[in-house]
Amino acid sequence: MPERLALAHGDLTLNSRKIEVPDPEDAIEVAYDRGWSDGLPVVPPTPLRVARMLSGTDRDPGQVLGLIPPNLAECTVEKAAVNAVLAGCLPEYFPVVLATIEAALEPAFSMHGLLATLWFSGPVIIVNGPIAKRIGMNSAGNALGQGNRANATVGRTLQLLIRNVGGGKPGEIDRAVFGNPGKYTFCFAEDESDPAWTPLNVARGFRAGTSTVTLFHGDGVQGVSAQRSRTPEALARSLAMGLCAVCHPKLAQWSNAILVISPDHYAIFRQGGWGRADIEAGLREALRRPGRDLIQGAHGVEEGIDPARAEEMVDKFNEGGLLVVRAGGRGGLMSAVIGGWSAQRKKDEVQTVTREIRL
Repeated sequence: MPERLALAHGDLTLNSRKIEVPDPEDAIEVAYDRGWSDGLPVVPPTPLRVARMLSGTDRDPGQVLGLIPPNLAECTVEKAAVNAVLAGCLPEYFPVVLATIEAALEPAFSMHGLLATLWFSGPVIIVNGPIAKRIGMNSAGNALGQGNRANATVGRTLQLLIRNVGGGKPGEIDRAVFGNPGKYTFCFAEDESDPAWTPLNVARGFRAGTSTVTLFHGDGVQGVSAQRSRTPEALARSLAMGLCAVCHPKLAQWSNAILVISPDHYAIFRQGGWGRADIEAGLREALRRPGRDLIQGAHGVEEGIDPARAEEMVDKFNEGGLLVVRAGGRGGLMSAVIGGWSAQRKKDEVQTVTREIRL
């Protein structure tokens, strides 16, 4: 009712262009015809639905969030609300959506480049802090899959916004050779249930208890089965072997990755006294390889690093390039690797971005 009254009495004025849909024409089919969909049905953004979405934030609907690539079209809070409705968000998700958009538009994230790449990657969104629980995000079983409204629609909103406001469409500026299913949506929350664990956002310099989004340029999910390791050292070595495959086993410091550690694997680390810093150090050591094994032509494989590095010990990832996150359900000694965009090798130009969520 507050939103109905605000629209009726002029307390809220929407500036987006209105599209009349003649009855009985199907508004969902109109969205398909006009190219507003990612291929799945969308929720028609009626004025009332957009007004309700705007109730999820204290920000002015006319506030400009930035310029959306590739067309560098101006995006207001209202335009973000329209696309959040299309994606199926609830108003309480909207602060997460706004922080996600702002993170994607930071120059360091290189959203335009990510959109235009031939590689598989798209934005991966990791949510930390109290807001994840408040809006019912999934960090447990099937956290990287379907079935949770908040996970699904927050990530979808960003993709729809790039399409509908920025003009970034597959087959046009989006030139991915394959893409990946995460380009519909790829968003999940970190499991912060263990108070001994240092959450990702705290490791990245934010105050404990802060709600944030972290955006990573990610591919699909690669499963890593490590059933027999029973010590932290052995498990780190086993998981590292899975991480070696990111981009190519002989390409080092070429792309980044996320390692999503399952509860059962984390229990092995925890019982061995390993926290975040120990896990990261153990993985880094296990991933270091002699340059002579990685150079171009080694082992009869032409792919590889510069032959000038043959005498070095080479790290798989640049410092800070491997993000360790906790998530998933119990019952399996497996973890997940999310490989990264090959442009991440240009570490001064392409970076993971974390941004605080505010109303």
